[in-house]
Amino acid sequence: MTKPAVLLLLLYNVTSAACTKQASATLAESNPVDTGEAVKVAAIDWKAVEAAMGRPSVTQPGDVHRFNMPRTDLSVAVDGVTLRPAFALGSWVAFNAVSDGVIAMGDLVLRESEVAPVMSRLQESGIEQTAVHHHVLRESPRIIYMHVHAHGDAVKIAQGLRAAIALTATPAASPVASAPSGDVGIDTAGIAKSLGRSGRMNGGVYQVSIPRKEKILDGGMEVPAVMGLATAINFQPTSTGKAAITGDFVMTGPEVNPVIRALRKNGIEVTSLHNHLLNDEPRLFFMHFWAVDDAVKLADGLRQALDLTASGQ
Repeated sequence: MTKPAVLLLLLYNVTSAACTKQASATLAESNPVDTGEAVKVAAIDWKAVEAAMGRPSVTQPGDVHRFNMPRTDLSVAVDGVTLRPAFALGSWVAFNAVSDGVIAMGDLVLRESEVAPVMSRLQESGIEQTAVHHHVLRESPRIIYMHVHAHGDAVKIAQGLRAAIALTATPAASPVASAPSGDVGIDTAGIAKSLGRSGRMNGGVYQVSIPRKEKILDGGMEVPAVMGLATAINFQPTSTGKAAITGDFVMTGPEVNPVIRALRKNGIEVTSLHNHLLNDEPRLFFMHFWAVDDAVKLADGLRQALDLTASGQ
């Protein structure tokens, strides 16, 4: 090889190495969760955020702060079943501290007449919508679910959310009701055995949450499962041993139709299929469902569908 050729080869290697190093640095900066290093998060005054929201938060795993806003003002029925707020009428927003403030994600339960004014007020506050859709069918009155996303100053986001929620009939915060004692009307132990996961009673509803196994990113940042990214299954007792079920499966594309087939095989209706996020990795799909039958029988059918997804224990 001639001397000029050797010099050109050396120059190429040096330049290539520099570009690779720069690309790696850029990737690490834009996607800090992939570096393997602990990411510093902003110090958040959660009391100030609660004051701005006008209600207390509940601390979830990973120091996620969730605000629950049940629509106890609504009386909604599906197939003769009056929905409890904890079953399918719970607005919520969760905040998670990141390096430059917080990420806020949530789901607002709205009457049709509330959708437009709430959306406009949220947009004015820099709070985005990532989905607007239904979760159940045949409900009366019609209910719409608006998924929201914001990134920035926690107090400002909370103020914007509060201003939008004030345009609805969502009740002010009330004391948390004590857990009911005695027979809840369904075999929760049998449900847990069938699902292979235990849940908890909340507002007269047996709730089970199953996170996915893989790490989920949105806009390059990891999102904890407690921010609405776990499969949610709710059982509301209707009569002795029977229950209405609803919730949503969190799935990747290849899992969608196998889960549909498993649910339909077991008499469980698919009521909606959609996305909740805009920039999620992997791309996730959310499938809502409905049925009324023996609670343990329904749990058996749900377990068959769960086993077709990458859901952890």
